[in-house]
Amino acid sequence: MTTFATPSRAALTAAGASASKARRPRKTWYITLIGVVLTAVMLFPIYWMINVSLTKTTDMRKSPPNWFPIDPTFSGYQAVVSQQLPYLATSLIVGLGTVIVTLVLSAPAGYALAKLRPRGGGALSFVFLISQMIPGIIMAMGFYAIYLNLGILNSLPGLIIADSTIAVPFGVLLFTAFMSAIPDELMSAAKIDGASSWRTFVSIVLPISRNSIVTVSLFAFLWAWSDFIFASTLDGGGKIQPITLGIYKYIGNNNQEWNSIMATAVVASIPAAVLLIVAQRYVAAGVTAGAVKD
Repeated sequence: MTTFATPSRAALTAAGASASKARRPRKTWYITLIGVVLTAVMLFPIYWMINVSLTKTTDMRKSPPNWFPIDPTFSGYQAVVSQQLPYLATSLIVGLGTVIVTLVLSAPAGYALAKLRPRGGGALSFVFLISQMIPGIIMAMGFYAIYLNLGILNSLPGLIIADSTIAVPFGVLLFTAFMSAIPDELMSAAKIDGASSWRTFVSIVLPISRNSIVTVSLFAFLWAWSDFIFASTLDGGGKIQPITLGIYKYIGNNNQEWNSIMATAVVASIPAAVLLIVAQRYVAAGVTAGAVKD
């Protein structure tokens, strides 16, 4: 009588794993290669900016140019320290002022639209959305006429107000989306405890909205930091100018100091890069706020 051995459970598991592994598609090397190439293409302008900032002016006229700073020079960074620090300080003041104005206006407005639900709130949200589609140069021309009558051309408050008009609509829409996802039970509990709408906003809603606050603050600062249209239109003739105009002063018909331009661009990029790295996880949570609801 012939007997057949029954396969063990371990053997069956191993055979199933082998079959499953065989059915999986093999990872192709060219996908990784494409990813590396695309990343290199996107990061190449940053590398070239750093390379030119360390290259002598005489070497930049060579054909082909040096792909590496063989004989580096720091004259461009010396020009940044001696010439561009006031411009950097102005951009920092304008950026922080824009963040403060944006948060003060957009956070309560978003709370009102999300939780107090005033009449006409939907139309107001649509107006905020449309306002972001207006070209900046058109807004700059309007601001110029208004500022000329008010006497605040070539001033820090004028730049802060102008830059805030770009950030406030975005902040209101983001705060509205985030605060709409906050459970109404929290509002009701605070109301039962005798808290007013303002107290509820300050003590409950704002602490919960940390991610959206960081996101709005970051974008407001970056918009103000990189602004050129408002700066050149509303503060082009003033003594206090942001870093974008400081870089622009290096460019002329007969004088293009690319070494100093790129060195200034490198220094000006550092605050934005640091802020993006530090606030990355808050921004990821804040941008997707309100996208998914239970």
